[in-house]
Amino acid sequence: MLLRRLQLVRHGETDGASSVRMIGSTDADLSEEGRAQMRRVAAGVNRDVIELVVASPLKRSWRSAWIVGGGTPVRLDADLREIHFGRWEGLTHEEIRARDPVLYQDWRKRTPGFEFPGGEPREEFRARVARALERLRGDGATAALLVVHKGVIRAIVLELLGEPLPDDEPALGELVELTRNPDGSWFRGRRTSNPR
Repeated sequence: MLLRRLQLVRHGETDGASSVRMIGSTDADLSEEGRAQMRRVAAGVNRDVIELVVASPLKRSWRSAWIVGGGTPVRLDADLREIHFGRWEGLTHEEIRARDPVLYQDWRKRTPGFEFPGGEPREEFRARVARALERLRGDGATAALLVVHKGVIRAIVLELLGEPLPDDEPALGELVELTRNPDGSWFRGRRTSNPR
């Protein structure tokens, strides 16, 4: 297990406005604003230590990775796709609250057993992200840049640190760095936000 450092970046804004809509498995592309966000993120990423750049096959992820990685080849991993939000896919929080007020409250309160209606079961989502992380650990790289999705970053942080990120993290274009201690435990290092 050589992997010692992960730079996790959430993709930029999309044509579908992922800043306000639940865009999970929908293959929305980066907007012009999103491309600008990724250019700003690229300036803060330490590419000197990156041996591997990984993204999901969704356009907003791999296009962001191409920009942030400075043209470094990007490996796609289908297990790093965002969760499918089921019938909430593409809706705003206000639209969800109006259509499914009880489920919306369950989601916001983190009610045990909550699942996105008609969506991918959360346990299956976490299991596939864990599979991708296990493959990454076996690749032989010591440092990797993953440009992926909010839910994926949150699942990786929970898996490695054993505690979740705050609800509003990571924002679009935010970088979260994780580093492994010599004893094998992980800690959260720097975090950069992406000012608009």
